[in-house]
Amino acid sequence: MSLDTKRELYSKTIALAGLELKGKNMHYTSANGYMYSQLNKAGEIGIRLSKLDTADFDAQFEAHPFKSYGATMREYVLIPKQLHNDLDELANWLKKGHQYVRSLP
Repeated sequence: MSLDTKRELYSKTIALAGLELKGKNMHYTSANGYMYSQLNKAGEIGIRLSKLDTADFDAQFEAHPFKSYGATMREYVLIPKQLHNDLDELANWLKKGHQYVRSLP
């Protein structure tokens, strides 16, 4: 899958979740001053989740840490390729990330 195709997938999923895409070159979502999802330069999607949601995600998809620009992003999970074909499920995880950062001070 090309980077442009991955950008399109990410954009569609964000729109489906009713959220706002930000960034021109580095696409991301944020709320309450916190970023909660990102498309890195390798075309990988990461979502920031609460500890409970991360545990649920790990049980379903064997979560791996998300890396962006050489750094491991704390509280982020790497979205596996199998979720790229299920935009509704991916949108639900984005909403959980959004809810999580909205709960932060």
